[in-house]
Amino acid sequence: MGKTHRFGVILVLFLVLGDGCGAKPMYSWRLIHRFSDEARSSWVSRGESGGGNGTTSWPEKKSFGHMRMLLENDLKRQRLRLGAQNQVLVTSQGGRTVNYGNDMGWLHYTWIDIGMPNNSFLVALDTGSDMFWVPCDCIECAPLSLSYYNMLEKELGEYSPSHSSSSKRIPCSHELCELGPNCDTPKAHCPYTVNYLSDDTSSSGFLFEDLLHLASVGGNKQQSFVQASIIIGCGSKQTGQYLDGVAPDGVMGLGPGDISVPSLLAKSGLIPHSFSFCYDKSYSGRLYFGDQGPSSQKSTSLLPLEGNSLAYIVEVETYCVGSSCLNKTGNKAQVDTGSSFTYLPSESYEQVASEFHRQANATRITIQGFENCYKARALKVPNIPSMKLVFSMNQSLLIENPMFHIADDQENVYVGWFILFGHTTYRWRYWPHRTKLLNGLPHGF
Repeated sequence: MGKTHRFGVILVLFLVLGDGCGAKPMYSWRLIHRFSDEARSSWVSRGESGGGNGTTSWPEKKSFGHMRMLLENDLKRQRLRLGAQNQVLVTSQGGRTVNYGNDMGWLHYTWIDIGMPNNSFLVALDTGSDMFWVPCDCIECAPLSLSYYNMLEKELGEYSPSHSSSSKRIPCSHELCELGPNCDTPKAHCPYTVNYLSDDTSSSGFLFEDLLHLASVGGNKQQSFVQASIIIGCGSKQTGQYLDGVAPDGVMGLGPGDISVPSLLAKSGLIPHSFSFCYDKSYSGRLYFGDQGPSSQKSTSLLPLEGNSLAYIVEVETYCVGSSCLNKTGNKAQVDTGSSFTYLPSESYEQVASEFHRQANATRITIQGFENCYKARALKVPNIPSMKLVFSMNQSLLIENPMFHIADDQENVYVGWFILFGHTTYRWRYWPHRTKLLNGLPHGF
């Protein structure tokens, strides 16, 4: 997966013969996407399947079957590229990530299977936290019925340790039981509480060990399935935004803490201590555990962790609007997939906003709480300045589309800007001491 955008194509070769006996043949060609309507007609007319599944059926676009067909081809290419490197793991359902927009809090989600027998959960992916929890033996949880989430194709799950033959209670004496000192006895069941930055948003319950179902896509071997022991928070009680449709089926913490899923997979020896999380402008992407990527990929170093802080921190040396860059700031920024916006220090924000406004050369207004907006018809496209952030190791990364449209009650259309990475294609990988970036920026500093 050397680039974020990957296209399967059919190469159509045309042979044109010359008129004279000595004339040389002329060749021309064009590219057709292998899943385009034109390609589909070609496959069906020949009684073949473009999906490689041995049938002539062609799944409807954006359906589960269509995504499964795309995934199968992605995994084939991934295995070819990796060769004899360490295996890469994806969730047993393929590792595909999706974003449901405002309906589910603009977070990125993936389907996972845990327990024996396995149960499916649609968990939010969060690099800003470590705990992996799912709704479980609920006392106070968000609704899980499909009737509440018309964008989903199947019911959300609720975990019950008593129904999983592979579940084990985590005692308070366990090294990863953070609240262990507060227990009455070392053998007591380890409780957990995770408080998030959003107001009064938390999850609490008890810790269990159980199996996470994964699939191997690396090395020279064919795909195989892996069952990995991880620690799960049995989230019996949620508060705040977790009761309002944000991450109703749980959160997978991808942070650097010892209890996070990537850390536990690495400690077990299944993968190197790394993972990649990729998505494109359609918000669809992939999560790979153990992916170390090509050495040629752009990178910037993670800053050392200080005190009890467990987060992916990078240094932003400066911000640029057009050809104008601020003096080096050396701001520290957290890479957090659980945040939708990028927040700048007040002084840097004011300078960036002032320079953007100067170059845009249009009357600025405030609309629905956004202070950097302009009437759409008054802002000419050539006047919209480019924006980029410069990280350590002199990595300059362009923000592809910093603008958004908004309409008021009178149907007037405005455009505004803020440092938003939801529209930016990006890919980043984590190692203990370095994060790698390609074609964009980490989401949610």
